[in-house]
Amino acid sequence: MDRLYTSREMARLYSPRCEGCGECCRGMGDTILLDPYDSDLLSKGLTRPFAALLHSEVELTADNGLIIPYLAMNERTGACSFLEDSGRCGIHSFRPGICRLYPLARKYSSDGIRYFFPENGCREKSLSKIRIDKWLGYGNTDLYERFKADWFSLCSLVRQYLKNAGDIGKEREMCMFVLENFYIKGYGEDAFFEEYPVRAERLRKMLKHAG
Repeated sequence: MDRLYTSREMARLYSPRCEGCGECCRGMGDTILLDPYDSDLLSKGLTRPFAALLHSEVELTADNGLIIPYLAMNERTGACSFLEDSGRCGIHSFRPGICRLYPLARKYSSDGIRYFFPENGCREKSLSKIRIDKWLGYGNTDLYERFKADWFSLCSLVRQYLKNAGDIGKEREMCMFVLENFYIKGYGEDAFFEEYPVRAERLRKMLKHAG
């Protein structure tokens, strides 16, 4: 990790010569994890309830004890189920945060969220500079980063609870609560950033009483 960037800095991310090779959308396994905002965008973009996407375009995986949805890969091709034959993303306007971030990675620190280039990035070497917040394309990047930092913190608390629970029934109950209340239960139109903090606070209270 050579350098850390803020979202307001320029970085070499954009290739006007990109022909949609699709290499960044293949062989990803269960690594394209979805956060609640991803699930909300995906559900609304496809005009389908998130529950209807499970076990088709979206699968579930255990990530350090916590059950998290991820974008499924096509079993035949090994590519993302939303990758079109042209090599282009079929959900580009509402693609998940991990996909928006590429070829960057994200680091959480006491100074806030920072971005860096991992060793394995885009194979295109002649990349042009663009501001990271524009690259992410969320509009209000500050609001989005506050959510991401809070979700990271909340997941850490849940994982700690799961580690200490010592009861399979309680672990399953907590995982189902997170899945139901942050993913399956929908959010109002343009209301995610209003509704998420309410749900997060409820979970924090549950964890506090449980601890």
